Amino acid sequence: MKKYYTRACNFFYGKSSIKLVNQKKTLPLKGNKEISFNKVEIISKDSKKIINLNDIKKLPQAQKKKIENDIQTIIKKNKNFSNLNFKKIPNIMGVLNLTPDSFSDGGKYNKKKAGLKHAIDLFELGSDIVDVGGESTRPGSKPISEKKEWNRIEKNIRKISKKIPLSLDTRKADIMNKGIKIGIKLINDVSGLSYDSKTIDVLKKSKSPFVIQHSQGTPERMQNNPKYKNELLEIYDFFEEKIKFLRAKGIKHNNIIVDPGIGFGKNLKHNMNLIRNVSIFHTLGFPILLGLSRKKFIKDLSGKNDTKERLGGTIASSLYSMMQGVQILRIHDVNELTQSIKVFKELIKN
Repeated sequence: MKKYYTRACNFFYGKSSIKLVNQKKTLPLKGNKEISFNKVEIISKDSKKIINLNDIKKLPQAQKKKIENDIQTIIKKNKNFSNLNFKKIPNIMGVLNLTPDSFSDGGKYNKKKAGLKHAIDLFELGSDIVDVGGESTRPGSKPISEKKEWNRIEKNIRKISKKIPLSLDTRKADIMNKGIKIGIKLINDVSGLSYDSKTIDVLKKSKSPFVIQHSQGTPERMQNNPKYKNELLEIYDFFEEKIKFLRAKGIKHNNIIVDPGIGFGKNLKHNMNLIRNVSIFHTLGFPILLGLSRKKFIKDLSGKNDTKERLGGTIASSLYSMMQGVQILRIHDVNELTQSIKVFKELIKN
């Protein structure tokens, strides 16, 4: 039997959205009247069709039931956790790399009190949570030992977690376990919980919230000619299967975030298709996180206009994602993005 996927589309924002929801002309995304939609795209492996919500009743019975069930998932509220408020779009995850070799700011914050100061700055500038990492997972990077990774982050986590909420960017189960014990509020594993087989046990025992990120291959080789038949649907299926696996392993809570993994085993075409159609992942029922900040796709598109920080491309893609209802953006330049969001929201207020 053919599998169909439902993507909410044609979004409205702000006061106009609230008015339309109250008039029952649109449906609120995740229960949030400030962003709503009145169309869905019905996608299969070999077709796609956008229809108005009112036309769902005209679909064949089996397809109609599937789409209606998907819509109930799309409009259902997400419970808040880890200092993230899912009624607010977007939440900001600030980036604190305590590494000497991360792709854009390696070596900048891993000395003396620079990490603590930067984390507090990120929080005061608008981050809802700060993501701490001690191992670079940039394209071409090689894994480091658990001891080295922990030595890079331990002191900072102990100090910072007393002041602000932290997530931990790591692939290693023992690092996760140690971090959770000293105040980490969210686990962010770029491997999709696949790098270390002990990860599932740690998350089950601690009941910690976590991010499932999609990645094709390891950071060392992931950009060596990544291939998909249909990256959007394959990554959707990956999340579905991973959730089923986690449920079977005894992780029953819903404090889970999905991240399509922009730049992790994807070329420019893959990344653009994922960002354009990112609202498909709302149908999974979990908040969406996107890491767009300073990514290579910005350089690929801007060419000679590229700068090291890639701030313009980060803001453009972040605002677009916000308009697709993405709940969390992982960002280096927090001050600049929060400023752009405030201005953008004011402009579309009415």
